Amino acid sequence: MSRSVYITRLAKFLPNEPIANEEIEDILGKINGKASRAKSIILRSNQIKTRYYAIDRQGNSTHTNAQLAKEAILNLTDERFKAEDIQLLACGTSSPDQILPSHTSMVQGELKAAPTEIVATSGACCNIIQSLKYSFMSIQGGFTDNAVCVGSERMSHWMVSKYFQEEAEKIDRLETEPILAFEKDFLRFMLSDGTGAALLESEPNKNGLSLRIEWIDQRSYANELPTCMFAGALQNPDHTITGWASIDQHRWASDSVFAIKQDTRLLGNNIVKFGGKLLKDIVAKRNFDVSSVNYFLPHLSSYFFAPKIEEELREIGLAIPAEKWFTNLSKVGNIGVAAPFVMLEELMGSGRLKAGDKILMMVPESARFNFAYILYTVV
Repeated sequence: MSRSVYITRLAKFLPNEPIANEEIEDILGKINGKASRAKSIILRSNQIKTRYYAIDRQGNSTHTNAQLAKEAILNLTDERFKAEDIQLLACGTSSPDQILPSHTSMVQGELKAAPTEIVATSGACCNIIQSLKYSFMSIQGGFTDNAVCVGSERMSHWMVSKYFQEEAEKIDRLETEPILAFEKDFLRFMLSDGTGAALLESEPNKNGLSLRIEWIDQRSYANELPTCMFAGALQNPDHTITGWASIDQHRWASDSVFAIKQDTRLLGNNIVKFGGKLLKDIVAKRNFDVSSVNYFLPHLSSYFFAPKIEEELREIGLAIPAEKWFTNLSKVGNIGVAAPFVMLEELMGSGRLKAGDKILMMVPESARFNFAYILYTVV
């Protein structure tokens, strides 16, 4: 049994009011009480104007990650489809509230709906695509008739100043090599909180548009590339990492073990190149014509990478014109695993789509270089 699978609804939840660039350190705090010297350079590079935090202006938490996910799920529901109707709940996050129980268990607990099958994926940005693919295969194979897939992040609590130790800033090199700014503050001035959710069903909407999922291709290059982004660990000189459970407890705070960190040289050298490599392989495998795409939705961590991706695609003969690109990074910040559905939700609600349009989504993950592409057809 093989059935078509459709995204029939999309929803988002972005907590509290949007935070402007000049307000970031007022809420997250200044590291060692000092304003960042790199902030303006980083923000000029990533071009993010506003983002969202599950923290109020007094520094108090307003939502857990599980609560953020619940709100987006409720925004999917109405009289036709209730939370009690969910047959499969698949959730992904990079920032769970706890190690155990699973994030999806906690989301289901917040919903207080009905018993249901659950799946939880972990990792960085691509883990929501793993949840999406599980949901897709469940419906395609006839195991369920619907699934709710949710990507949520609560990164703000990892970004507050108390979790960061002071490091020397390479301010003289930031102007000519802005990627170096990532080493200290890039994540603090980029990451955002929020949730994106999708309802998948075996039938399209009777009224209104749906998205038929044509294929989902995902590939990890961890077999040949070392860790690039990490939390709960320290990086060793040989680029291996040592996890928190093997680190003396007294070092957890002094060495900022639980702060999220990025090896920016690895990022710059590999994130664009390997994303292009996978797309080239997909085109060959599927005989896929990139020129047939009407909209290209790249999940960007920073606009710094947009021209580099554009150049890479052109060099491998798979150029996608700039007028086909769609992203909302500047308005919502980098919401990690929530970004794909939040982008898709905005495009679906824009009134621009028509039946027959094809949407190609790209989701790169720098943690250990995992990439995904998804093709949708508007029906």
